[in-house]
Amino acid sequence: MAREELTRLTGNAKGPNCDDDDCPNVYRTRSGSTIVQGDVSDAFTPPLGEGLVEIPEHILREAVCALGR
Repeated sequence: MAREELTRLTGNAKGPNCDDDDCPNVYRTRSGSTIVQGDVSDAFTPPLGEGLVEIPEHILREAVCALGR
């Protein structure tokens, strides 16, 4: 799936070192699922085929507002 196929729900609150594509973001897929972009976390080892990312709370709040909830 290409990024162009996703609906970006966040990105209005730019951080001091953010460009358009390299900061934590939340995206919605056509099927309604969610994709999260963030810094890789090593908090614990997830199951094979899964990954952990860290994303700031304000990004999640922005995504919830974008969804109208």
